[in-house]
Amino acid sequence: MNRADDQSTLDINEGVLSMKFKNKVAVVSGGTRDIGKAVVLKLASQGAKVVINYFNNQDNAIAVQNEVNALGAESILVRGDMANNDDVQALVGKTKETFGGVDILVNVAGGLVARKTIAEMDEDFFNHVMRLNLNSTFLLTKYCVPLMSEGSSIINMASLAGRDGGGPGASAYATSKGAVMTFTRAMAKELGPQGIRVNSLCPGVISTTFHDTFSKDEVRKNIANGTPLRREGSPQEIADAVSYLASEDSSFITGSNIDINGGLAFS
Repeated sequence: MNRADDQSTLDINEGVLSMKFKNKVAVVSGGTRDIGKAVVLKLASQGAKVVINYFNNQDNAIAVQNEVNALGAESILVRGDMANNDDVQALVGKTKETFGGVDILVNVAGGLVARKTIAEMDEDFFNHVMRLNLNSTFLLTKYCVPLMSEGSSIINMASLAGRDGGGPGASAYATSKGAVMTFTRAMAKELGPQGIRVNSLCPGVISTTFHDTFSKDEVRKNIANGTPLRREGSPQEIADAVSYLASEDSSFITGSNIDINGGLAFS
């Protein structure tokens, strides 16, 4: 276990006592693995009531909810495709019915799908990746905002790829994440007068199944060695940043696309 993992365990154990988000309701899309799971557990450990969205793996979802229960926090599981209008409205309706409102929205759902050059991809593939990453963020924001009040916070998951164009075969993914960054800025301007802050995180290489699936070990090693910190990041480190952006500790931060990449690239 590295130092970041040690600290994350300490934070979760102490989080229930701090109750930073007591009586706050958090919606987390894609909340059952890797970064999404870490965000769910972080916010739950700090007292939030969490709406955990999942789509494919019910067993994972139940396991995450059991961990939330062990922390003494409240949660509901809601299955749905967050790129589908009806599914998003159903999730928001269930949230309103169960908890009444939304204080924190974390848009994690998304993915690369596959590495394809422009010659290899067709329009359907490009649109699918855009919908997965951008439309899901748009739809959840659209339907959660009416349930949000002054002091609420939206955190979107962008990517270093949105800044630098991504690696080989990731042009559709990078384009969608660049759009998430622009959408973040636009919503910060639009929702700011309502007292709602909107920010995004731009992770670099994080130790997740995303890179287990789509990145070669040699490439990951070279990238990690190219960072000043000489390692990959952890999902918990992303969750810690989400917690900060969701809290009053960051009350004058909005419209920011925050790099979290170990110094691999500076914006």
